[in-house]
Amino acid sequence: MGKLIRSSVAAGFVLFLCLASGVAMAQEEGQRGQRGLRGGPGGQFDPQQMRERMMESMREQLGATDEAEWNVIQPLLSSVVEKRFETQRNRMRMGAGMFARGGRGGGPAGPGGPGGPRGGFFGEPSAEQTALGNLLESPNAKSSDIKSALKNLRDARKKQEAELEKACEDLKKVLSVKQEAQLVLMGVLD
Repeated sequence: MGKLIRSSVAAGFVLFLCLASGVAMAQEEGQRGQRGLRGGPGGQFDPQQMRERMMESMREQLGATDEAEWNVIQPLLSSVVEKRFETQRNRMRMGAGMFARGGRGGGPAGPGGPGGPRGGFFGEPSAEQTALGNLLESPNAKSSDIKSALKNLRDARKKQEAELEKACEDLKKVLSVKQEAQLVLMGVLD
């Protein structure tokens, strides 16, 4: 039962990282010199240290005590975590922007304002999201243009998901069955 609790804590940690990274990435430029998770100037968040702690926690959960083994697993695991995060974040960006704008337009802050389609908690939207969002905001947009932009967005998402799937397959090749199962419980692998 203790391992299940630790797995749940690790999964929560990964989820926290995904949510916190959106804020952290927006603040990262101004926080280069900080120490610790909240050890920077004014107690600000340090995303690099958070990533390092997350990787250490995952290493412990996987039982990867051998340095050579971890040197093989770690870059592949980091790639999967980053690609999974980016895939989820891209989907949340547009949805969050739509809610903040009341489903259309830029809201009181305008299209580039907080929570709008550009910037906000989840970072910058992709070019495909921006193009589709701009068309949807335009009262003169043609259905054919919207359909084309929608196809481009779906194609970009499929490509991103294929890259994630490949990264997952590459990682699985170097894991033991137990390690793979642990990462499934942690929500890193499907």
